[in-house]
Amino acid sequence: MSKGKMMARHDGGVDNASARRDGRPVGGAALAAVPDPEVVAKATRRRFTAEYKLRIVQEAERQREAGAIGALLRREGLYSTHLSAWRRERDRGAFETLQARRRGRKPDPTHELRQQLAALEAEKQRLQERLRQAEVIIAAQKKLSEILGLAAPPTSARESA
Repeated sequence: MSKGKMMARHDGGVDNASARRDGRPVGGAALAAVPDPEVVAKATRRRFTAEYKLRIVQEAERQREAGAIGALLRREGLYSTHLSAWRRERDRGAFETLQARRRGRKPDPTHELRQQLAALEAEKQRLQERLRQAEVIIAAQKKLSEILGLAAPPTSARESA
């Protein structure tokens, strides 16, 4: 135990030096217990559209007076690095990079084809099963007609050849 916070009493008890006799804390400890109601805003990253970037670069290039570009950047709340990066992108001919890019995975160009292929395979399986069932039915009808002695339908010239 530290001397500053707790002190031994002669009757064996411990006396809290930071508390008053009535049990209230001494100093500003009572004020610190009240929570701060202010909510801190969460910072968000700024996003600039391609049109805005191009407009700012063009406007900066039209400036002829000393300090005019600095005034433009202050007015728009931009840094000089924004301007230099946007100029570099424009000069590189990469105007596509100034366009809004979709985040996440790129769409798979073969996805639709694979879906069509899977649908056609499923239809093929279904039709093959129907064909097998039809062949079984035809074979059963032939056997039944043989058993009953029914006349077989006349065969065409192609089948006899």
